[in-house]
This record gives sequence, C-alpha cells and structure tokens, in this order.
Amino acid sequence: MTEPRSEPPEWPPAAYAAALACLPGVGPAWLVDVLGRLSPDRAWALVAAGELARPARQTPRAGPPVPAWSETAPRFDVGGLWARCQRNGIRVTWPGAGGYPTAVGGGPSPAGVLFSAGDIDTLERRPCVAVIGTRRCTPDGAAAAYRLAYDLSSAGVCIVSGLALGIDGAAHAGALAAVMDQGGDNAKGDDTGSTAGVAASGVDVVYPRRHGALWREVVTLGVVISETPPGWPAQAWRFPSRNRLIAGLARMVVVVESHASGGSWHTVEAALRRGVEVGALPGPVHSSASVGTNTLLHEGATPVRGAQDVLDALGLFERKAPAPAPPSAIAPRAPRGRTAPAQRPGPRTPAEPRRPPPRSAASGPLDALDARVRAALSWRPLCLDEIVERSGLPAGAVVVALERLEEAGLAGAQAGWWVRKAQ
Repeated sequence: MTEPRSEPPEWPPAAYAAALACLPGVGPAWLVDVLGRLSPDRAWALVAAGELARPARQTPRAGPPVPAWSETAPRFDVGGLWARCQRNGIRVTWPGAGGYPTAVGGGPSPAGVLFSAGDIDTLERRPCVAVIGTRRCTPDGAAAAYRLAYDLSSAGVCIVSGLALGIDGAAHAGALAAVMDQGGDNAKGDDTGSTAGVAASGVDVVYPRRHGALWREVVTLGVVISETPPGWPAQAWRFPSRNRLIAGLARMVVVVESHASGGSWHTVEAALRRGVEVGALPGPVHSSASVGTNTLLHEGATPVRGAQDVLDALGLFERKAPAPAPPSAIAPRAPRGRTAPAQRPGPRTPAEPRRPPPRSAASGPLDALDARVRAALSWRPLCLDEIVERSGLPAGAVVVALERLEEAGLAGAQAGWWVRKAQ
C-alpha cells in the first residue's frame, strides 16, 4: 500500500516573490515583466516546472555555467526564506503589490522585488530628496551634508541615501537627528521628516559594519530597502544598481562632495535618464573632493547653498527651512554611528538647557559625565559607536560631552573620528 503523496505547503505570495528574487542570474527587468503578468506563486510554479526559464544572455557568462532554474527551484527552501523575513521584520513587495514605491515602478530600469525593514510607506507620505557624495569626504563636506539633511528633514522631507561611509552617513545622521528633535517614533505628521537607506546588501546584512548603530536607527525611524535578498552580502555589481534606486526614489538628487569619478556619478547619470533634477553644493576649487560637484555646476546642475534652495527648486514653498543656528546652539541628539560631529542647525528654544561655558584644563576638574567620556577616548581615532560602547552612556549625552571636551582642548575631531588630547 503506497503512502498518499503529500502536497507542498502553501506560502503567501510574498514568500514566492522573495524566492523568485533568489533565482541565479535573475534581474529586475525579468521580475518586473513576469510579476506584471503572473502572481508570484503561479510564476514560481511555472519556474519549477521548467515553463519559465532564465533569459539567455547576449554575451556569454565567464565562469562555470549557471544551473537551470527548473533544477534550482524544486530544491529551494521557500519556507526557510519566508521564516527569515518574518523573524527579522522584513517586508516583501513587488510591482502592483501593497507598499511598492510608485516612484521606482516606472521609467528606465524599474525595481523588481523589494525587501524593506522599517516603514516603507514613508516613501509615499513625504517628498524624497537624495543627499549623496563621496566616502572620502572632508570634515566640511560631512558637516554640510549633516546640516542640509537636518534642515530638509525638519521641513518634512525624507532624505534618501546609500548608507555608505562619508557623505551618505552624515546625511542619514542629520535626518535622524531632526526626527529625534521632532519627537522620534511619536512624530508621524506631514511636517515630520524621515530617512531611507538604499542598501546593496540584504536589509538584514549591515554594510559597512561600522555603520551598525546608524543602520538600526534608520530602520527604527525610517526605512532600509534593497533588491538584494535577505542574508545576502553586498557585491560590487550591486552598487550601481542600488544607485539607480536612489535616483528613482528622489524628486531631486543633491551631491555634496564628489571626486572626479566614483559612485555618485552613477546616481547622477541614473537621475538624468529619469528626468530627476540634479543639484550640487559648490566647494573649494583646490579640493579634490569638490572636483565632481564643481564640474556638475559648470555643466548646469542646480546650485545648492542650503535646504531652502532645494525646497524652492521642488516648489515646496510652504515648507521653510530652519533659520541659521546661533554660535551658542547646543549639539542635537544624534544616532549612534553618525559620520560627522553635529551642531544643532536650528535656533535655541526656551526648553533647551543653557550650555555651560567652555572649560579649559585650568578651570577645575571635569564633571562626572565629561570625565567618563574622556576616559573612553583613546590616542587612536575612535568613531562615535566605539565611544558610546566604551563609556556606556547614551549617544546624545556623549555627543554633547565630546563637544565640551573639544572646546576645552581635551578632545579632537576630524570627519567623525575622535581622539584624546593632552592639556
């Protein structure tokens, strides 16, 4: 007597959409085409039956041959992938499904299956501006990106960037600081900004690892999205593809610093192909980090001096950028892992505590908080994440203490790295 044949388990459509994105050699164009005609579960069944095959490449692929999808699909653990998504709070969407950002659904190279951690709906609720630039930025460039993102986020804009070191990290940090100043998780109004990170790795695989705390803050207060399936690392070829999504989500792409070549140019080219306005901050003509931005301005990019120029270019006249900060403004609350030392861009409000006067080594012993932060410093450069971990204090308190120590000549900062100084 033969055992009755068991039917395969039924998973939700999102599970099959995620599985389709894992097929070897699959691309967004194929996913957009197929999922525009078929439900994910039906498409997966046809793939497993050999009735939907991988498109033939126009140029032969180097290396070992890629196995046929009809061989791969029956052995693929759809349930395991779906369990990982549920365990890590990862949402899956595709063209025509709920949560799929309309901005990346049209034009050249639309997005295929998207994975997200955080609130993907923020991309529909708020106007999006990309703030991008080089990883090898100057301290002035990082500060400018932080300030621009803070002011735009304060005006209700979602800041889109690539979660990389340098300008990207500073932009995310500035946007997050503005969200925290507006109430953090409880601030959901139209006038509240946000930030979206577009990753080249899976949304549960932090890259670069140094931005672990920043990544978690973006997920908590904004969203991280990617076309790369969960658990997959970043690969070199995924970065240009990631950059096209940054351009697609944005109503304007603003380049803060850029060298003569680099990833920023991929984003700019993708924006121009989609008809997205490109802006650039001018920089010193002798700085290699400003060669790209100054070239863009020479070629007709929109000059950006601050957030108001961006808001005006987008026609968001009712969303005014904060007024310039007075010199005595206190540093804002900031997420862990931010790239640049922060200075509050907005004016002082009566509720803010008055900042103590600068302290020198001769003015007496440090208070307990400052002493604890100074003890966490080293003679080698440390990022904010490391100082927070070593001191055991909240990131916001560490930021304020570091600024006081810097004024007292007991700490030094450059491009987001802090060192101990003797006095």
